[in-house]
Amino acid sequence: GLRLSPTPRCRPSSPRGGCKPRAFALGFAIGNSVVCASAGKNKWKRLKDWKTRLSYFLQNSSSPGKPKTGKKSKQQTFIKPSPEEAELWSEAFDELLASKYGLAAFRAFLKSEFCEENIEFWLACEDFKKTKSPQKLSSKARKIYTDFIEKEAPKEINIDFQTKTLIAQNIQEATSGCFTTAQKRVYSLMENNSYPRFLESEFYQDLCKKPQIPTEPHAT
Repeated sequence: GLRLSPTPRCRPSSPRGGCKPRAFALGFAIGNSVVCASAGKNKWKRLKDWKTRLSYFLQNSSSPGKPKTGKKSKQQTFIKPSPEEAELWSEAFDELLASKYGLAAFRAFLKSEFCEENIEFWLACEDFKKTKSPQKLSSKARKIYTDFIEKEAPKEINIDFQTKTLIAQNIQEATSGCFTTAQKRVYSLMENNSYPRFLESEFYQDLCKKPQIPTEPHAT
């Protein structure tokens, strides 16, 4: 006949240790709750990792390669937006990029997806367009090309061969418009792909979460 084991076998729920036979003896429902608890722990870890990256990008949120110095500017950088301010980022991609905190949050999100080269290229182009000195323009153009454009560049972006060839020609006599076409394409790629995923992410949802108002009346 059918034999029932009083202590069914189970797989460890985490690398740290096995499961308790007593808990599993309570049946499938308890098993499910363990899975839910594990999922909750993973979500918390992802949020914690994201906030660590966010802090890094907030500290380095000025122009690329030039972190802000001074206590006052650093304190201003760390002001967390209200849920209402965060919700504005969903109205347009430009709203997100215009916010210092929003930009840092987006960069941290892209870092978690291992595709941060697009926003880094876009930021490098923004900095490049503000450069006045022809000598600096030339050196920055070559750095952007070697970092993002040339074949097997360390942060190579996904643009077509014709655009790459045009850039290679343009940087010989660099002007502020060297990377305009590539920047527009990368912007469009982020707007249509990464931006919608960011808005759906638990990171963004966490920023939009309104604080719960206590239901119990307080004595005055």
